[in-house]
Amino acid sequence: MKIPFFHRLVVLLVATTCNSLGAATADWRGELERALPLFGHRNWIVIVDSAYPLQNATGIQVVATSADHLEVLQAVLTAVRANKHVRSQIYLDAELPFVPEKHAAGIEIYRAGLAAALKNEKPVYIPHEQIIHRLKEAGGEFRVLILKSNLTLPYSSVFLELGCGYWTDQAESDLRRIMGAAH
Repeated sequence: MKIPFFHRLVVLLVATTCNSLGAATADWRGELERALPLFGHRNWIVIVDSAYPLQNATGIQVVATSADHLEVLQAVLTAVRANKHVRSQIYLDAELPFVPEKHAAGIEIYRAGLAAALKNEKPVYIPHEQIIHRLKEAGGEFRVLILKSNLTLPYSSVFLELGCGYWTDQAESDLRRIMGAAH
């Protein structure tokens, strides 16, 4: 039986729309496992709360995890550490330490859990809008994986900008200095 053109067009439009809106999947770990071997320096992985907006930059993929925020963060940190070709610089919203418990019940417990999860890391605090701007710029050229958790607290996003795991910032600086001296 031949499927009418109109029906094929509707199926194509629905599939395209679903793909552009991001993946709502319980297999977020699979998405992470598939992305990490392909990711390198200048890629991002972001763990966000449930109200984080869907962005429409072509390089940004959003996956709804329906999972606990700190569980997703821990899985991402473990996965990044297991992939020796990448390392991460972690950014947090500068607003996070100032969010009062009276306006966001549970924020103090979240901050304590976040501090424990990041105890071996050196996060950098940047105003939210500046991080979003950097993410938007990165998404124009490089892939960004956003994992939406079930958390309902403001300014709780954790942004991981990936760098080369086998080449440090100091090595790059030394190289540029040597190259400058050669001219």
